[in-house]
Amino acid sequence: MIAPASTIRKRLRLRHLQLMVALSETGSLRRAADELAMTQPAATKALQELEDTVGVSLFLRHARGMEPTIFGEAVMRYARVVFEDLDELREELAAIEAGDIGKVRVGAVMAPAPELLTQAIVSLKEAHPRLQISVQIDTSDVLVQALQQDQLDIVIGRIPDGFPALDLSFETLAEEALSIVARPDHPAARASARPKLAELAHYAWIVQPHPSPMRQIIDQTFRESRVAPPISTVETSSILTTLSLLRDSDMLAVLPSSVAQYYVALKTMTSLPTPLRGRLAPYGLILRKNRRIRPATQLVIDVIRGGAALAQ
Repeated sequence: MIAPASTIRKRLRLRHLQLMVALSETGSLRRAADELAMTQPAATKALQELEDTVGVSLFLRHARGMEPTIFGEAVMRYARVVFEDLDELREELAAIEAGDIGKVRVGAVMAPAPELLTQAIVSLKEAHPRLQISVQIDTSDVLVQALQQDQLDIVIGRIPDGFPALDLSFETLAEEALSIVARPDHPAARASARPKLAELAHYAWIVQPHPSPMRQIIDQTFRESRVAPPISTVETSSILTTLSLLRDSDMLAVLPSSVAQYYVALKTMTSLPTPLRGRLAPYGLILRKNRRIRPATQLVIDVIRGGAALAQ
């Protein structure tokens, strides 16, 4: 009678399955034993253990040798599947070790998105197609908090002032300039070569929410220029919302210059020459200290570092 699954799980050994695979390939207990570097009595004992484990005879013994029963053929088939799966497991473990497989969750501020991050992802996917990458674009305060809550593996951004960050490491990657942008046919773009900040303050502005570093620079610019800040503002960190509002209105926005240049090249916006007084601190690679870095994550880190070094 077929043994219960619990009994089979408890008593089945890998050497039993190895013997069945060898028997399926050689058709002889003696040759199977030789292939596995076992004595024939040891192979006979292992086969008897397996038959006792499953509860049925797996072979018919006769003068000419052994012939598998229908049960024996089934066990041989599943034994081969087990070892094929083990081969695949080994390949996957090796791929994980090399960083070829896994999921890496990356958070980034806008500035590195058009070039550094895009180029890194394209390079990674070409070399490691099975590597999964998720990307979240947001402000540094949101991203750093997500990193600390284990919702992200890597952040390309800044550690906000006053943020509790004893568990974080920061490695500078690049500096970030800011530009005031508008739709290509905006009145301010046609009015003069360099509109003054006071003139621009009459328009509605799209700004990032507090306490993002970019918002602090905008506030600092108006304060140091002794110009009253815009009365009408829309707060958002969404680039899609920003682009849509710029397209359909006379609103202005502040974007990282790298992002602005990308959209200027696409002729979807124009960059105004009015300077911003403040300057953002460099953005960098933020990781959690004392946290084991998985091979896939290390692979992404290395490519980002290499891209930043080439851009300098």
